[in-house]
Amino acid sequence: MALIRFLTAITALGVLAPVALAGSYGAPPPDIRDRLDALVAAYPEHLISHNGTHITWRDGSKMPVSDGRTDKTFDELLNAPDIDDMFAFAYPAGTKPSAPGVNFDPGRIRSEPFFTKMYGDCRKNAAALRRAKVPWLKKHTGGSVQITTINDVHEALAGVSADLDKLPNRFVRFLKPNSGTYNCRTIAGTKRLSVHAFAAAIDINVKHAHYWKWTKPGSNGTYPWRNKIPQAIVDVFERHGFIWGGRWYHYDSMHFEYRPELFQK
Repeated sequence: MALIRFLTAITALGVLAPVALAGSYGAPPPDIRDRLDALVAAYPEHLISHNGTHITWRDGSKMPVSDGRTDKTFDELLNAPDIDDMFAFAYPAGTKPSAPGVNFDPGRIRSEPFFTKMYGDCRKNAAALRRAKVPWLKKHTGGSVQITTINDVHEALAGVSADLDKLPNRFVRFLKPNSGTYNCRTIAGTKRLSVHAFAAAIDINVKHAHYWKWTKPGSNGTYPWRNKIPQAIVDVFERHGFIWGGRWYHYDSMHFEYRPELFQK
């Protein structure tokens, strides 16, 4: 598959973005040009190039990388990110799952204009036009799921399913039944489109999942990290370009979304 050729090695990015102080998010990471190189390489169906300040789409349009702000609060980072904000936190692929630092949410920051241009806006029936049915855990009769064909995400998820089917049977309970893929909706409690609205995400069995909003904060106001998902499952998804919501401080351990740009050196 094209993705396997593209992701020749899944590794964490070598340089972490600087830890932002409260109210000071928005500055690009020092290796932003490398990150933009990775972005263009990850989505060749749509992107041609970048010059450090703009990315160029195959339709000839250009999109600015930065809105010029370096003083965003964390909520502003989430709700109104530019493209370089998506790289505010380096995704720690391949590492042992552990409690992230406060507000360390690698991949949870998404530029909605970028992704709606690429996948379409399901509210206008655009994202619904290019989906395919992919068998889910065929060996274990897991049924099938609907996933986008844009960026060959359907091929990537088929690879995930095939590799998960090879794991020992004790892992099946975390994966079957799955908890859904395509859903034209916003993220609960926000106005931001979910990646499920682009048909580029899957939730595995909610019965064994943890979600930060289901947890009461501790006495210091922070949310204790919870997780039951085995690393073997996470490793399979990451090998095929999917990031895991269990690596976020605001964790969602059932959630995996296709974000191959976050795996590149």
